[in-house]
This record gives sequence, C-alpha cells and structure tokens, in this order.
Amino acid sequence: MFKLTSLNLNGIRSAATKGLQEWVTQSLPDCICVQEIKAQAADLSGRFEEIAGHKGYFHFAEKKGYSGVGIYTRHEPSDVIVGYGSTEFDTEGRYVELRFDRPGRTHSPKLSIISCYFPSGSSGEARQAAKFRFLAELYPRLLALRQCDGTPREYVLCGDINIAHQEIDLCNFKGNRKNSGFLPEERAWMTEFLAPALPTACGLPPTEEVVANLVQGGGMVDVYRSLHPATTGEAYTWWSNRGQAYAKNVGWRLDYHLATPGFGATARSAAIHKAQRFSDHAPLTIDYDWTM
Repeated sequence: MFKLTSLNLNGIRSAATKGLQEWVTQSLPDCICVQEIKAQAADLSGRFEEIAGHKGYFHFAEKKGYSGVGIYTRHEPSDVIVGYGSTEFDTEGRYVELRFDRPGRTHSPKLSIISCYFPSGSSGEARQAAKFRFLAELYPRLLALRQCDGTPREYVLCGDINIAHQEIDLCNFKGNRKNSGFLPEERAWMTEFLAPALPTACGLPPTEEVVANLVQGGGMVDVYRSLHPATTGEAYTWWSNRGQAYAKNVGWRLDYHLATPGFGATARSAAIHKAQRFSDHAPLTIDYDWTM
C-alpha cells in the first residue's frame, strides 16, 4: 500500500513540541503533505528538512510566520513544482507539487502529489474575496494538469481546503450557512470540481480556454467520501480552539484528498487520527493500492 497523510500543522515548530516527529516515525506514511508550516527555510535548517527519514520539499510564504506548505517523502520525486504560477498567491506559499513520473510503471507512468493550503475567508470580506479569486484561479490550472500530452497524468491534491462541502461535513450546518467555509459559492466550487468531466481530446494545449470548452466538471474524486459516504462526526478534521469544540466534537471536515478517478479508485482505507493533537487539525491518512 501507498500510505499518504495530509495534516495542517498550524506551525511546524509548535507541532514538533507536541510529538509530530515521534508520530511520523511510528506511523511511517510514504508521503505526508503538510500545510500552514508558518516558517521559512532558515527556521527549518538543521531541524525539519527531514522527518523520520522523509525528505521535505517546501513552498514558503514571503511573510514570516504565515502559511507555507510542504511534502515529506521517502520516495525520490522526478520533479518539484513550487507554486502554481499565480502572481497573487504564490507569495503566500500555498502550493507544492512532487511528480513521481516513472516511464516503466504500467498502471500509470505519471503521478503528482500536491500539498495545497486554500485561503480562509473568516477574517473578513477582503480575505473572502481573495479566497474566491484563489478558487477561480486554481480551478483551470488543476484541470490543465490532467490534459493529454501523450500520457494522462494522475494526481492527488491533499490539503486544508477550508471548505465543508456538504451538511454532513460540519456539526452546526444550519448556523454556518452564511459563514466562510460553508458559503453556497464555496460549496458550489467543490461540487463543480467533483462533477463528471466530459471527454477531452489529446493533443490540445492545456489552456484555460480549452478547459472551459471541453470540461463540464472537474471529474475529481473526494477520496474520503468515496470510502465513507455518510459519516458525520467521525469525518471531522478541524475543531475551533474556542469553548469545548474538540471535547464536544463540534467540528468541520476541512482536510481532503482530491484525486483523479484512476488514482482515487485505488483507495482502500482511510483514518482520521483524532487522538493526535499536533494542532487544531487531525491528520488524515488514506492507503492506496499503488506501487510507486
């Protein structure tokens, strides 16, 4: 099995004091996608370039103590893509992609693992507007990643999406209909991303215009929901630090594995490690029947 974990750290240095490295050593995922590391390269030097023998690859925010994503892996990538080409959001450290392209791999020679941290709009209208710009900008780029260039690419995006898609994805859905993370426009973005895609023609350039003309939906798979379509409280991955949200399980499902259908179909089991309190998020691990 290929064991893949996603975890918002809410600060890698803070998470390290709460047993992060010991947990990785014990659980030994093949890759762990981390978000909100809240550190720069100098902060990681000599401490966090590797964890439990897993080498880290990162996209740091320009602003100190803010955002940042990474992927720790025990497999050597064939390529590393830092940022997705955004003039606005690449400065915030929100996207890193590792490619594991293996020409001799018969089931799919091209595979990408992505760690992504979607903006939160909870701090006010300006950041909510930025979140909508991020969603609109990222969508065609993710679709273009799958465009035919002779050989289709499988990929899985792991991360803190900051969207609860369905009513079963948060405890108090009635009281949060007008709150960031459960707004109709955000949920519609996720619905479209998961909607079936029309066939695309190989040989066409992966431009936004081509994507818009050929794709009805993103055609992606919410991997956890494919395995557990109806779970509610067991599915939550984030709890507010206010009140007794964690103790009472007043949570949200904000952390996802979003995969192409070919890769998503190989998922065999999922676990949300609620006992691990590295941050206000719980690690989400999914086992895939996949040979790197």
